[in-house]
Amino acid sequence: MTAPTVYAIFKAAAAEAPDRAFLVVPPSASGAYAPGGVSLSYAEGLARIETRRAAYAAAGYGHGQRVAILLENRPDFLIHWLALNALGVSVVPVNPYYRSAELSYLLDHSDCILAVAVPERVGDLEAAAAAVGRALPVVGADDPPPRAGRVAPAPPRRDAPGPASECALMYTSGTTGRPKGCMLSNDYYAGVGCWYVGQGGLAAVEHGRERLLTPLPLFHMNAMACSFVAMLIARGTLIQLDRFHPSTWWSDVRDTGATIIHYLGVMPAILLNLPEDPAERDNRVKFGFGANIDPAQHIPFEARFGFPLIEGWAMTETGAGATIAANRPPHEPGRRCIGRPAGCEARIVDEEDNDVPDGTPGSLIVRKSADDPRRLFFSGYYKDGTTTERDWRGGWFHTGDVALRAPDGRFYFVDRDKNIVRRSGENIAALEVDTELVRHPAVAQVAVIAAPDPVRGEEVMACVVPAPGIARDRARDEATARDLVEWCLARLAYYKAPGWVLFLDELPVTATNKIKKADLKDLGGDPARNPAAF
Repeated sequence: MTAPTVYAIFKAAAAEAPDRAFLVVPPSASGAYAPGGVSLSYAEGLARIETRRAAYAAAGYGHGQRVAILLENRPDFLIHWLALNALGVSVVPVNPYYRSAELSYLLDHSDCILAVAVPERVGDLEAAAAAVGRALPVVGADDPPPRAGRVAPAPPRRDAPGPASECALMYTSGTTGRPKGCMLSNDYYAGVGCWYVGQGGLAAVEHGRERLLTPLPLFHMNAMACSFVAMLIARGTLIQLDRFHPSTWWSDVRDTGATIIHYLGVMPAILLNLPEDPAERDNRVKFGFGANIDPAQHIPFEARFGFPLIEGWAMTETGAGATIAANRPPHEPGRRCIGRPAGCEARIVDEEDNDVPDGTPGSLIVRKSADDPRRLFFSGYYKDGTTTERDWRGGWFHTGDVALRAPDGRFYFVDRDKNIVRRSGENIAALEVDTELVRHPAVAQVAVIAAPDPVRGEEVMACVVPAPGIARDRARDEATARDLVEWCLARLAYYKAPGWVLFLDELPVTATNKIKKADLKDLGGDPARNPAAF
């Protein structure tokens, strides 16, 4: 029987394997806060969690409240999360690359009553909260929390937290331009961890023996649920990097004894471009697990480095309710195969939700089962029941992804039909970038689209109609393009800033004045070969 909370899962793991390392951060990833690296046993981790839990409890925090945490990929993220989870407090993971506009929106929309941050970002969060009129206390990870009664609009619930209690409110990019807050329960996190540990096949996980290395961020579902909770359930070790470091990747894999690695599509491309080194095969890795590797690089990667990369498909919204992975033979590297649905149902449909023939691309819709379609999915979008029900129409969750089904039942990923740019594994809502760029005095109109990129998969390209009254040569030069990028860098996470800027006389529109993104992509083409693109 699964424990009722993530904290309870950790506590059970600590009782079974107190001396085993639950977390390792190698020196290459720990930075100034721990230059020699970090290694914490389950017993040591539990002691830190209990100390922090007692501080939050004494300050009056409890079930049903929310606390934002901007703690990067540091051990503090996990310690504060589980201490709060023990009390039934939901965490709001904050992307550390967020800047003023994004932070203000998240802190206001989430209704959090406290924010905890790395010291250098405390001031940023305070300013972001003040910008939207929120008197939100912000403290460092080592600071005592303020009394909850002074900042909470209502006292916490009196009942104990359980499987259905909200564990996290995780923000994910959407087509509306504003991130959507996905309410994720304890059951959701436990479900993802159990799914990962039980998938088997080429991705078999051995109890008490695995050491999973990931460079992916803890503020995303993959590292927070797939990696961390799975290792708790398997009584394994999480090796958490701060980010992807190509130059030290293979030495970290070897020195930490990693048996599993997690990746995103851009990583294999970069590793394949490194000079060959005998050390790159000196490791214990059994498999890599991830998504969106370039098909042309899949076979060369496995041939060079000697282990399979297992491609999977999931969304923050689907959790363990509908996660698909190509972990069962036959292994098909290079074909974008995401495997057969197991423990869930999936269909490929047209615009009216009618099934399309096998081999025909269409919209991917999923559910857990006919009797309980939403089990182990997200609990809904916070403050947006309308969108929640729209995406769940007809008893199926509409993913917005395009896929096809082969006659043998295997599924293959094709593309996304959302207005999303996927740059180096990050989902970027084009409209969010549009909203910031159109405020620049040199911009009359703008439309952001995805441009092809050989390394990142896709790059952000801003198609800009200059404001009237600005001289043509001044409005369309490289200096203006760079100024637009700097404008975005000051207001958005760095990866959302345009990598390309294309100046146009006008944007192509439909009869109802909707921008024709397909025509824009034809106009822009490959920006690396377009002399009009900066």
